Amino acid sequence: MTSRRFFLLDRCAELLFIAAFASIVATGCHPANNARGVADRFIDQYYVAIDLKAAEPFCTGLALDKLRREIQMIDGQKIDASTHKPVVHYKLTAERDGADHVEFLFRATIDVPDGGAFNRNLLITARKTADTWKVSNFDDYE
Repeated sequence: MTSRRFFLLDRCAELLFIAAFASIVATGCHPANNARGVADRFIDQYYVAIDLKAAEPFCTGLALDKLRREIQMIDGQKIDASTHKPVVHYKLTAERDGADHVEFLFRATIDVPDGGAFNRNLLITARKTADTWKVSNFDDYE
């Protein structure tokens, strides 16, 4: 019985290490202070984690206005660990640089538990103000 408990503890420690390592690698891929980094972090909070409040620091202007309206609309609806969230995978399909902004087009596959999967295009615009990149607009469509 004791060896089984140690096996489970070792296994949990191993999984925790893998998760921590993956998190470090993922955040290291795109620094926060560049256009792609801020777009990825926004997508991770808004679409993947469905944590609109956590997406706010990455937004400015129209994107921040949209986000705050959505937060008001869903006020009182709790999304927590018991919520069956969809699994979202996304990849960059196009990028267009402008003078002070970058537009990204991502293709997302959204897998809803017991509901199937579907695809969406995520259009994210990042704008640089002073030395900081922020998402200035976002939209999704089929």
